[in-house]
Amino acid sequence: MAASMQKISSHICQLCKRRYLTFKHKRSSSNLKSKPWKSVVGLEIHAQINTESKLFSGAENKFGGPTNTQVSLFDAAFPGTLPVLNKGCVEAGVLTALALRCTVNKVSKFDRKHYFYADLPAGYQITQQRQPLAVKGHVDYCISDKNSFETKTANITQIQLEQDSGKSLHDEKDRISLIDLNRCGTGLMEIVTEPDFSDGTDASAFVKELQKILQTIKTCDCKMEEGSLRVDANISVHKLGEPLGIRTEVKNLNSIKSVSKAISFEVKRQIELLENGGIVENETRSFDTEIDETVPMRDKEVKTDYRFMPEPNLPPLHLFDSESVKTVSSKMSVINIDDIQQKLPPLPEDTRKRLEQQYSLKRRDVAVLVDNSGLVDYFEDVMRLSPTTSAKLVSNFIINQLLGVLNDRKLTIYKCPVKTEDFGKLIDLLHTEEISYSTSCKVLDEMFEHPNIAPKDIVDQKDWRQISDTQILTNICEKVLEEHPKLISKYRKGKLKYLHTLVNKAVIDSNNKANPRILKQIMEDLLDNK
Repeated sequence: MAASMQKISSHICQLCKRRYLTFKHKRSSSNLKSKPWKSVVGLEIHAQINTESKLFSGAENKFGGPTNTQVSLFDAAFPGTLPVLNKGCVEAGVLTALALRCTVNKVSKFDRKHYFYADLPAGYQITQQRQPLAVKGHVDYCISDKNSFETKTANITQIQLEQDSGKSLHDEKDRISLIDLNRCGTGLMEIVTEPDFSDGTDASAFVKELQKILQTIKTCDCKMEEGSLRVDANISVHKLGEPLGIRTEVKNLNSIKSVSKAISFEVKRQIELLENGGIVENETRSFDTEIDETVPMRDKEVKTDYRFMPEPNLPPLHLFDSESVKTVSSKMSVINIDDIQQKLPPLPEDTRKRLEQQYSLKRRDVAVLVDNSGLVDYFEDVMRLSPTTSAKLVSNFIINQLLGVLNDRKLTIYKCPVKTEDFGKLIDLLHTEEISYSTSCKVLDEMFEHPNIAPKDIVDQKDWRQISDTQILTNICEKVLEEHPKLISKYRKGKLKYLHTLVNKAVIDSNNKANPRILKQIMEDLLDNK
């Protein structure tokens, strides 16, 4: 009997325990659901170094050459061949590190990273895994839209030099794969960031800024469509206040839009998966641009043993500054970090700050000018040729009108037929109110069609000059008021919108040539005095 009672008691205890755990789990799940999701994104950017030859060989470094025509014996991993470090690649790496505010290591080392792909003939990649070229940098970048503008900072973990692999070409029709080694051995800068991004908008804005920096210092042409700049994104989500989630890696994103869309989709996918009781797997994915979704690329990741080892055929890379270089007897192959620092041109952020201060422009307008290649030069050339012109008016008209016309005609600013001198004269006509804003837009269109005709002559030929004579405008306003006594009565009853109606009627009576600012003032004065 006692044993039976003990068994029943034990059963009740187990039942209570299960119910308690179920209640606790539900309460925990409820708490989790009430907490917002937080996404965490880190980037690895591979930038091909803009040099004539490859990182460890003299083979030509050029996009689009005939298959397997830019391959040295070393690139093809022939036995007995040895790497010879390209000094130009190192200098480009140092310049990039300085531009990204990194600390350049005076001593860095090369390692072998072993993995076996058909387009990596040696069976290993020479890289700088353990002692990279540079560490601890940061980049300021801008995020803007119609309603907001924000400057953020992303931290750089490290920059390492490494060689690129070749390229596998898959022929699905004949079911064969071929290898092109033209890219094999091309110098790469791998730029690794901290997980400082929260979404695709953040990450793509950073990549765009990085692209502009590298193009400014000319260490990479950043033609993503040609593969010279490729982005890998590490993405995870977790509840606010909880440990970081399991990450996935999305490989080889080759456009700014793809970076934004892939990360945004992957964040949404992971959140939906977790909320439906699923598990995020640590896997590698790719981005399908046809459906704008990430898709599995490789099975669930396991920790790969790359068998890192020091590269036996390359000694440590020693760099110097102006002080330590004095101790070197032969300076033929020496790289002086301070000398490279002197070659650093103004960076995009430097240009933004200068334009703000020099021309008193809004940060948002400055960002648009800097973000569009060639636009700053065009703007400043206008200001140089027309120094009395309003800088704000010039920048606004470039951003809001000129860019639109260029886009409609599929032209870049470099192909713009409107000379900066004539553009400045157009802005002067607008600034002195000789023409209205709407007329200035029509004049700009005419200047694209007839670039050899001065804007003043276009205005005269089209009879587009604005009427600013107060007596003429007063006569027009008086005529309108005589014809519309009911509108006057409604205006005086407090319905102020009818002032706008009366002004519009006066503008129409002037064949759309009346100066709206002067016209409105005259109309208000007449209404108050009647």
